Amino acid sequence: MSHFAKIDQNNRVTQVIVAEQDVINTGLFGDPASWIQTSYNTHGGVHAQGGTPLRKNFAGIGYSYDRTNDCFTPPQPYPSWTLDTQTCLWQPPVPMPTDGRMYRWNETTQAWEDIEANLPQ
Repeated sequence: MSHFAKIDQNNRVTQVIVAEQDVINTGLFGDPASWIQTSYNTHGGVHAQGGTPLRKNFAGIGYSYDRTNDCFTPPQPYPSWTLDTQTCLWQPPVPMPTDGRMYRWNETTQAWEDIEANLPQ
């Protein structure tokens, strides 16, 4: 079985289903041209099992489909983040620390905050 993303007139993903291409082609789920195949195993342009990546990222509801570059892009999480055109993923202006701790982005301060350090004692 394959995964297919339904895109609207603004190229936004509104639905993701599991189906076969021949079922999509019947029109049972609407115009076949509005359904684009997506790969559950593809993230950031890499196939998790070593296969051929498909459309940079597995589509999710709210993602955008770029017809020119044939890729799915998640919604921009913060205004300061920029799109990496190689992976079609959003990147923060400052890389997240890789020290094994949990962080969240603070858009106001433009910095990563250590979640555990901010928990009440």
